[in-house]
Amino acid sequence: MQKKIIFLLVSAFFSQQIFSWSKADDVPVESLPANVKSVVENYVRILRESKSVEEAATAITPIAGGSLVNENGSLSNNTKQFGLKKDFNNIKHYANPIKITRVNKTVSKGDGYGAAKIAGDRYTVWIAKDDPAKGLPAPVTLIVPASGEPKIVNVGSY
Repeated sequence: MQKKIIFLLVSAFFSQQIFSWSKADDVPVESLPANVKSVVENYVRILRESKSVEEAATAITPIAGGSLVNENGSLSNNTKQFGLKKDFNNIKHYANPIKITRVNKTVSKGDGYGAAKIAGDRYTVWIAKDDPAKGLPAPVTLIVPASGEPKIVNVGSY
């Protein structure tokens, strides 16, 4: 019993350290660039308005990048079957209009492979559920390349 208590105390201490580190790169929500916010809002709009995952996949392809797309720019099958499908099915649980609760900004040396690889400022943007009792806000991640528009590089958290 004593070992369990010590383990829980040590775990709680280290968990607190890890969670505080994860917020080290947070920036004020108000400082989120307008073009990044616009892409997040567009992604959510596409999820809400599409009649099927295939329709959503076609619509988000222009705003997707990195490992979400193949080298020819088409959305990967894994993205459609897993991450996008999850977001498409669960977007109904999120606030409408969206409420951004947290923004984390880092620099990415690259996401994706070959011609699909992009690098630049990486923004992870959390949006809130419509009812906090349904769970915590969930993130979508974008990269803003030095020359070009923001691209979504991670989906499937909604």
